[in-house]
Amino acid sequence: MRRDNQSSVSEFLLLGLPIQPEQQGMYYALFLGMYLTTVLGNLLIILLIRLDSRLHTPMYFFLSHLALTDISFSSVTAPKMLMNMLTHTQSISYAGCISQEFCFVLFADLDNFLLTSMAYDRYVAICHPLHYPRIMSQNLCFLLVIVSWVLSFANALLQTLLLARLSFLKDSTLHHFFCDLSALVKLSSSDTTINQLVILSVGSLVIAVPFICILVSYGHIGATILRRPSIKGICKALSTCGSHLSVVSLYYGAIIGLYLFPSSNSTKDKDVIVSVLYTLVIPMLNPFIYSLRNRDMKGALRNILRRGPFSA
Repeated sequence: MRRDNQSSVSEFLLLGLPIQPEQQGMYYALFLGMYLTTVLGNLLIILLIRLDSRLHTPMYFFLSHLALTDISFSSVTAPKMLMNMLTHTQSISYAGCISQEFCFVLFADLDNFLLTSMAYDRYVAICHPLHYPRIMSQNLCFLLVIVSWVLSFANALLQTLLLARLSFLKDSTLHHFFCDLSALVKLSSSDTTINQLVILSVGSLVIAVPFICILVSYGHIGATILRRPSIKGICKALSTCGSHLSVVSLYYGAIIGLYLFPSSNSTKDKDVIVSVLYTLVIPMLNPFIYSLRNRDMKGALRNILRRGPFSA
């Protein structure tokens, strides 16, 4: 397309959620409650891990970073969506849209890698319990988190730089409630071959490789339990892995539904609804899963409530 037929777009229009106007108030209250629950619930996890010395272990070290990532992940999309619903506006600036896309990819990838680190931690704890303190050293834990940040930042930066070179026509409208990378690429008036190849190749690696590592870790865990079957061993494995497995199932279930089985143009609403599950519901459920299914977290909460959070 010739340059004079293109325009440097200054803003995008977000069509938002497929909600009837008369239902906006009810859904606004619902999503606001979900977002506040996400923030407060994950902050509670971070606080409990920080204040209870018994939770200063590799598993809870990764969990505290996962909780912080979930807060950031929801905060990328939820405040803007709630503001648009409250003010009945649909616009987002070009700079704001590109920034939102960068942060979304960054924290989505970080979630992915942290879940993989937690799966490796559970693998070492159950399959190599005698060597656990030596293998899961403080240095390794810090290294895994740093590598997760570096890989996530590199992918987010790559996708954003490739996106920034694209041109968009005026009155660009996104059938979404946030600036989704795939939706933006489809909306562009430029040649998006490179963008699509990078999204397909790098994006698949970022999702598939961690998922395979998680499956392999739990495959070894299952094999270890079956080699020494006992009710006590099974209960112990479920107590230490159940919460993580629940979160992994929700997280990758949403990803598979959203990206491996994309909807047709006539059913775009499904993508938007699954995205709500992915960006709002799952981060909100994580604190409940880790607190209700985890005896250590429940014990830490009881201790904090008994003695007060700032007592010696």
